[in-house]
Amino acid sequence: MSGDFTWFANRFRIRALPARLDDERHAAAAAGMSGDRNDTPGGVLVVRPSSLGDIVYALAVVSDIRRERPGAAVDWVAEPGFAPLIALCPDVRRVVAFGLRRWRRAPLAAATWRDIADFRASLRRTRYAAILDLQEQVKGALIAKAARGVRHGFDRASIREPLATLLDDVHHRVPRDLHFVTRCRRLAGAALGYATETPPRWNLCVPAAAPGTPNGPYVVVLHATSRDDKLWPEPSWRAVMDACSRAGFAIVLPWGSAAEAARSRRLAQGSAAAIVPGWLALPDVAALLANAALAIGVDTGFTHLAAALGTPTIALFTVTDPHRHGVECAGPHGRDLGDVGAVPSVDAVLGAAGERLRAAPRC
Repeated sequence: MSGDFTWFANRFRIRALPARLDDERHAAAAAGMSGDRNDTPGGVLVVRPSSLGDIVYALAVVSDIRRERPGAAVDWVAEPGFAPLIALCPDVRRVVAFGLRRWRRAPLAAATWRDIADFRASLRRTRYAAILDLQEQVKGALIAKAARGVRHGFDRASIREPLATLLDDVHHRVPRDLHFVTRCRRLAGAALGYATETPPRWNLCVPAAAPGTPNGPYVVVLHATSRDDKLWPEPSWRAVMDACSRAGFAIVLPWGSAAEAARSRRLAQGSAAAIVPGWLALPDVAALLANAALAIGVDTGFTHLAAALGTPTIALFTVTDPHRHGVECAGPHGRDLGDVGAVPSVDAVLGAAGERLRAAPRC
C-alpha cells in the first residue's frame, strides 16, 4: 500500500492534512449539510472504486440519498471494470472511471498521463457538498483528496487503514463489527444529516434477459471467487445440482476467467440440466441473476448482487464472517450458511433452498 500511496500521491501532488480539522472547516461542513431536505447543494461524490461485492452493498446509500435528499445529484468513482454495475443504478448521475491498475502497467506512457489528467479534470468538475470515502484505504482517501468538497470518512478506530484518516476532513465512528452495508449507510447518514433505520434498498435496472437464458425456471450456481479458501467443495456442488435437476430446474454456471470456466465445465459434466454459458458482461450477469428462481453462491460479489436484486439467494461461508458480509441484510429472501471455519453441509444448503423457493412469490 505504501507503494500505491507514493505513486498516486506524486502524480496528484497530494500532501497529507493534519489529523484534526480546523473549526472553520467543521462549520463549513455543517452549513453545507443543513437546511432544506429537498436539496443538497453541489451534490454528493461516493468514493468506492472496488470491489464488486462492496460496491453492491455501498450502492444502498444511493437509495437513501435519493429518499432523504431528493435534489442531490450523486456521482461515483469506480474502477472501469465496475462502472457497468454502477450504471445500472439510474440514481447515479455519472461514474468517474479510476484506472489505477491500467496506469501502473505503463506509468511512463503518454496515454497514462493523459488519462490521469482527464480523470483529475473530471473529478474536479463539481464542488461537492459531501464526499463520502467508503473505501477505508489510503487509495480511496487520495481520490477523495483530489476532489473538491468536504471529505467524510471513518475514524481511526473504525477504518481498515488508519493512515487514510489524515486525508479526510470529517471523521465518523461506525463500529467495524457491523455489516458493511450498515457501515456505509451510517457514514452517509452522519455526513448528510439523516437517520438510517429502514432496511437497505437498491434501485438497479437490469436488461430484460441475458444471452442464452433458459426458457424455464433455473438456478444459478456461483462457485467462483477470488480466494481459494472461500471455495465450496466440488462434490458438494454436484450433489446440490443433482437435487435441483431432479426438481425440474435448469442449472446455469456463469464464469469470468479461464480457471472458472474450467470449473464450470467440470461441475456440468454428466448433467443434462447444466448450462455453461459464454462469457457474460456484467449487466448480462445481473439480468441472469434477476430472472433466476434461486441463486446459490460462495462469498463473492455476484452472490451479493443476486440478493440486492431481490432474487432468493443462499450465500455459503467458509472463512469469512456472514454477520459482516452476508446476504440476509437484503431481506428474508437471503440466507447465510456457514461461518469462519465452518463449511456448510449439502443438507443445510438443500434445506435452505427449499425454504427460499417455497417463500418466493408465484407469478
